[in-house]
Amino acid sequence: MATVVYRSTGKRKTAVASVRVMSGGGKMMVNGRPMRQYLTKDDLMALVEKPLEITGMLGKVDIFCSARGGGLSGQAGAIRLGIARALVKMNEESRNVLKKAGLLTRDPRMVERKKYGQIKARKRFQYSKR
Repeated sequence: MATVVYRSTGKRKTAVASVRVMSGGGKMMVNGRPMRQYLTKDDLMALVEKPLEITGMLGKVDIFCSARGGGLSGQAGAIRLGIARALVKMNEESRNVLKKAGLLTRDPRMVERKKYGQIKARKRFQYSKR
C-alpha cells in the first residue's frame, strides 16, 4: 500500500522551498542531505521543527525538502512555512493551532532596493559642506 504524500510550497525573502510530508519515522532531508547537516545552526533547526512540535508530529512524519534561493535563514523560514502548510493538508484540525502560533502567515518582509545617489537603500554619501 502506497503512503500518501502531502506537497506544499513555502517562501521567505527570495528563498523558495518545495516540501513533501508523509507518515514515517521522522526522517528530515533538505536537498538530499540530512536537515541537521544542511541547517548547521541550532536556532534554524528549532525554527524548522516548530510546526512539528506544536502539532505533536515530531518523529512521526518524514520530510523531504528542496530549497533554493536566498541564504540559510531565508531557506529555513521557507521550509517552516512549507511544513506548516503540508501539515494542514495532512490534518485539517491542526490549522487553528498553527494559525494561532503564526506559522501559516508568509513573512512579507523583503530587502529594500538600493536607490541611485546613495550607498545603500537608506545610507547616504557623506555630506561635505566645504
